Amino acid sequence: MAINKVTMAALKAMSYADIDIKKNYKLERQLQNIIHPAIKPLYHMEDYELPAGDYRIPIRIFTPTEQTGSEILLFFHGGGWVTGNIDNYTATCAGLSDSTGRRVISVEYGLAPEHPFPHAVNECYQAARRLFTDCTFLDEKPEEVILIGDSAGGNLCAVISLMARDKKEFSVGRQILIYPSTYNDHSESSPFPSVRENGKNYLLTSKRICDYMDLYIRDPADWNNPYFAPLLAGDLSGQPKTLLITAEYDPLRDEGEAYGEKLKEFGTMVTMHRIPDAIHGFFSLPVKFEQVKYCHKLIKTFLSETEGEHRNEE
Repeated sequence: MAINKVTMAALKAMSYADIDIKKNYKLERQLQNIIHPAIKPLYHMEDYELPAGDYRIPIRIFTPTEQTGSEILLFFHGGGWVTGNIDNYTATCAGLSDSTGRRVISVEYGLAPEHPFPHAVNECYQAARRLFTDCTFLDEKPEEVILIGDSAGGNLCAVISLMARDKKEFSVGRQILIYPSTYNDHSESSPFPSVRENGKNYLLTSKRICDYMDLYIRDPADWNNPYFAPLLAGDLSGQPKTLLITAEYDPLRDEGEAYGEKLKEFGTMVTMHRIPDAIHGFFSLPVKFEQVKYCHKLIKTFLSETEGEHRNEE
């Protein structure tokens, strides 16, 4: 079942009205806060700060109405590393927490261009390091922490898993990547057909992706850094069990799936699903949407299956 004609026409119209992110990224942030306000009294949540060297990283902890599992989902939000925050992802994380029956911790990280690469990587890594090495303040075990993120947040999850392997300071057991950015080229010369097939009419345009990356990048040499584009990593061994979810009408679809296939080549256990009739960003829609329900169901299944495997390994 394809996207219906009325919805398709609306998507095209909104895509053509794409604002210049490089000039108006601050306006884009303000618009997102209006569209996705945080209605704090409705959720079981608590704000906290994780110590990280000389500074502290803000996090928001969501507790489900009915907790059915002990895992903690450490969530990194999307927004092209330029927009997004824990406030306008509050409804998304609250819905995820209640749907899965798990606690969710949403991490606030510094945005580009004020904080270019690798600032977000380093902040998110420090947040993960804190939880994986000592999450006693949550009364949980480090092995129960699972990385999860969408879009730029999915990129950060993949990168943190690589960095954790390289630094050997902690080990990531499981990760959930939702339409992650994994590659460095989203122009017409991209090797991935989805960039050309879905890069103009589905809200997230290929131009916007390129603009986000231009704002995020610090130095030309960073374009080929696997901590910027993890698909470029020559060695993907030692990576966590992965659930990788892509969207049918997403320019990032093919590079996300290519990352999953490459993980498999290096021996990682990967489960991949492409959500039909979905566009990039669907994960932030209200839980009542079918694509979101399906995504939450996949996540719950992954958590249940890998929890059983983890117990068998102990």
